[in-house]
Amino acid sequence: MQRVYLYSRYERFWHWTQAFLILFLALTGFEIHGSYRLFGYESAVSLHNNAAWILIVLIIFTIFWHFTTGEWRQYMPTMENLRAQMEYYVTGIFRNAPHPTKKTTLSKLNPMQRLVYLGLKILFIPVMVISGIIYMFYRYQFDGAIQSLGFEDLGLVAAIHTLGAYILLAFVVVHVYLITTGHTLTSNLRAMITGWELLEEEEEEEERSI
Repeated sequence: MQRVYLYSRYERFWHWTQAFLILFLALTGFEIHGSYRLFGYESAVSLHNNAAWILIVLIIFTIFWHFTTGEWRQYMPTMENLRAQMEYYVTGIFRNAPHPTKKTTLSKLNPMQRLVYLGLKILFIPVMVISGIIYMFYRYQFDGAIQSLGFEDLGLVAAIHTLGAYILLAFVVVHVYLITTGHTLTSNLRAMITGWELLEEEEEEEERSI
């Protein structure tokens, strides 16, 4: 095993900040829906909106970071070893089977992770942002420029936004579980905190040969 600096400071910053914001948006969002009372309705709306704008700014900066560093390539989907990876998560992991894919600095995500994360970035996150903005600015006057977005009923928008919230929460739950599937129970978590992860030497040899 060799200790490798796998996750940069910004990569860890946006990962943990995004996770906190998603959970905070869920906390305030479900209070707005009347599921419980914590901050109070008006405060929950204000906190939810402010957190949403912070998340949008973070997304813009992170898109810029991905393209300027070339890290966007990490999310390019591949069918290679996809079935093996699915079988590993379904049965292989419970019988201590070897991991079907190798992690390197050039390929941090396995085939399933690539598909899921790409779907989040190009589908679910944009849907949440767009539906949230529509909900936020519906019949909202901003310096007289915005009177109405033309939606007669917010029911569909609210349903889409809420469904997206459940999907994101489900992703977080699965993500927390998958954290425990590294070399040790906490190795993936430590790597995303410190940036350093233990990789097998053969993985590093493959990387140097690319």
